[in-house]
Amino acid sequence: MELRILRYFLAVAREENISEAAERLHVTQPTLSRQLMDLEEELGVKLFERARRSRKIVLTEAGTFLRRHAEEIVLLADKTEAAFVSAGEDIAGDVYVAAGETEAVRLLARAASLLHQEHPQIRYHVSSGDGLYVEDQLDKGLADFGLMLGPVNPEKYEVLPLPHRDVWGVLMQKTSPLAEKETIQNTDLWSKPLILSRQSTSSSQLIRWLGREPTEVNVVGYYSLAYNASLMTEEGLGYTLTLDGLINTAGDSPLCFRPLEPRLELEANLVWKKYQSFSRAAELFLAGLKGLSR
Repeated sequence: MELRILRYFLAVAREENISEAAERLHVTQPTLSRQLMDLEEELGVKLFERARRSRKIVLTEAGTFLRRHAEEIVLLADKTEAAFVSAGEDIAGDVYVAAGETEAVRLLARAASLLHQEHPQIRYHVSSGDGLYVEDQLDKGLADFGLMLGPVNPEKYEVLPLPHRDVWGVLMQKTSPLAEKETIQNTDLWSKPLILSRQSTSSSQLIRWLGREPTEVNVVGYYSLAYNASLMTEEGLGYTLTLDGLINTAGDSPLCFRPLEPRLELEANLVWKKYQSFSRAAELFLAGLKGLSR
């Protein structure tokens, strides 16, 4: 399976039309059709089918599976090629970071900004998600670095502790009775509708603080991104357990944040796979972060 054919396949999947994909790829339509047929024959599956109510072609279940992995393969190939390109005297290239939602991203931004002054041709790609997403991106080689909160598996990753700690608390409407309190205790929440982080249900630290299993309290929703949870809270669905600094509650915001009592914090760590080979751009970025973390 050639990389060039995977790029052809992804172009057709994106355009949902062979003619338009051929035009963008600067190949003839018969050539592109032949390449797709050869790919289907090689894999022994049908990758595309005609949509029922339009002239588009859409992915089959097998095609959807291939698309997900083809995107990873092409991205990894592009990263590898960029690493060799950036090996010259004029340092360029790309740095890929998968990050959880945390104010610690400011440190990464500061390191990137300082490095940009000396090497303006380096580009930064930051993708966001929960801890499971960050690990997945690292393990597949799609991210050079991961920004994780809480404990990290030292057998799997190298770790750079960052000088930042996130504080757990409750995001609520300013009109809520709990907003009159300076801090929130676990008993304050036992009878309240709660919106929890998708990952917090597996966080023993937070569950220990709550003093109840998620099945023993009134959980009305889960979230992956705090902004989405803030909208649910703003509309009155419930109280969101989240980290401080992710949502702006100043000024005319209808929301406020109150920290937990006893105080509950998470350490921030930059991690990367053991025995990782970095591009020159990634090496310089890591060196800059180490300097800021001293």
